[in-house]
Amino acid sequence: MRRSCKVAVIGAGVSGLVAARELLREGHEVVVFEKSGRVGGTWAYDPRSDSDPVGLDPARRVVHGSLYASLRTNLPRPLMGFSDYPLLGRSFGDARAFPGHEEMLALLEAFAGDAGVPAAVRARTEAARVAPRLRGGGGGAGAGEEEWVVEWRRREEEDGEVVEEGAEEFDAVVVCNGHHTEPRVPRIPGIERWPGKQIHSHNYRIPEPFRDQIVVIIGMGSSAQDISKEISHVAKEIHLASRSTDVIIGKLDGHDNIWQHSMVSCVHEDGVVDFDDGSSLCADVIFYCTGYKYHFPFLELDEINIDDSRVGPLYKHIFPPKLAPWLSFVGLPYKGIVYFDQLLKMED
Repeated sequence: MRRSCKVAVIGAGVSGLVAARELLREGHEVVVFEKSGRVGGTWAYDPRSDSDPVGLDPARRVVHGSLYASLRTNLPRPLMGFSDYPLLGRSFGDARAFPGHEEMLALLEAFAGDAGVPAAVRARTEAARVAPRLRGGGGGAGAGEEEWVVEWRRREEEDGEVVEEGAEEFDAVVVCNGHHTEPRVPRIPGIERWPGKQIHSHNYRIPEPFRDQIVVIIGMGSSAQDISKEISHVAKEIHLASRSTDVIIGKLDGHDNIWQHSMVSCVHEDGVVDFDDGSSLCADVIFYCTGYKYHFPFLELDEINIDDSRVGPLYKHIFPPKLAPWLSFVGLPYKGIVYFDQLLKMED
């Protein structure tokens, strides 16, 4: 007979909901620890932001979500669902080909509800510590085997006082806490004395705070492209800085107040920002669209290393070889080959 296990899933976002559904289908006992008050993970819009807009203060109030109010998917509707629960053919109020974040959240809530996952979710319950330990001795079944202890704390409200805390034993743990919460911020010479404002895209919500400002945006990814165009409607000037070697220096075609530069070389206490291309300007804001770091503050484990943007050692980006299958990570890769996958399905 197949063994039924008690499994802790950390996070109720896309990866956590799928992991929980599959584990429940296999007859396992599942507990999903979700720090916020709802399912959806990064797709649950939160108008709040971190108390430190750059995200460097380890004692800051941390808001999990990184969505801005106007965000839409950058992949079309046919690619934004699950293989057996597609978004195509469903509509929750936004039928556009590239729907807004509300549509994605509604899809996830419907997916979770139809799969019976919400009954396993402990909302506003944070996994504070996760660590392995050997089961008790005595010579009985399971003695000497490894189990996992999850220490948790629950709040009545997300930023409220802890009202309950405890510890539970599990046979396995699936880590699904996402990777769009801990900002990656480059080191810029002179930034300690630079007098302007700084913000990471994690804490951007609406364009109004940048009205009539001269903004330097560092980065050339999707967030930098989206945000630069959105705030250009209210900002005085937008200057995009990037390490990319194929950037055309100068004014961006089709825009009156957006310029492209090479990377920021240094900043000065009079507000001036210097670029590697030799240009300089006096800016009000430095805006970091520089991505995120993997972060597992609850995981007490020497076997897992985080080296820049790599978590390892992991087999197939999921299983630590020494701890498989009792510890796994779901949803770590930043990108998947969705177009190739869809093409193969069409050819079949």
